[in-house]
Amino acid sequence: MTYPPPSGGWQDPLAAGPQSSPPAVPGQPDPADPYAPGADPYAPGADPYAGAKSPYPPPGGEQYAAPMPGYPGAYPPPGAYPGYAMPASRTNTLAIVALVLSLVGFASCGITAPIGAIMGHVARKQIRETGEEGDGMALAGIIVGWIMTALMLAVIIFYIVMIVIAVGASSTSSTSGY
Repeated sequence: MTYPPPSGGWQDPLAAGPQSSPPAVPGQPDPADPYAPGADPYAPGADPYAGAKSPYPPPGGEQYAAPMPGYPGAYPPPGAYPGYAMPASRTNTLAIVALVLSLVGFASCGITAPIGAIMGHVARKQIRETGEEGDGMALAGIIVGWIMTALMLAVIIFYIVMIVIAVGASSTSSTSGY
């Protein structure tokens, strides 16, 4: 089975029979080649940007890092250069505990809230001394803890006042003779 010769003037060296066009003469520009010097840049199929130079350097130029010995490619694998990692920041544990205890104060009717507020003060002192992370959590623990403590005290005072009023009202109503 034989195939017809490809279009575009390409010659199949294995094809038997006459060639569709003569081979190009070495040293002479091919008129069908749009990239040949002296070719018409406005001819159909010609690339008008073939001779333009890019203002950017080609990839792999001198501005890129040379491959490290033993590594294929232009860049070494991650971690090949020690000392460039960000230091791991450590959060103060007491700040976390202060915030958790202050927030648990909502569910425990304010019993753990003053403990969380006090631990928040201690955590902020530790953070200033050691430079750890977690100052915001400690501050939030202080604020939430003292607000919950104030609300708990307000509820306790309200109950005491209501009990005093109830006792006072029951003692005056029992002496009226009913």
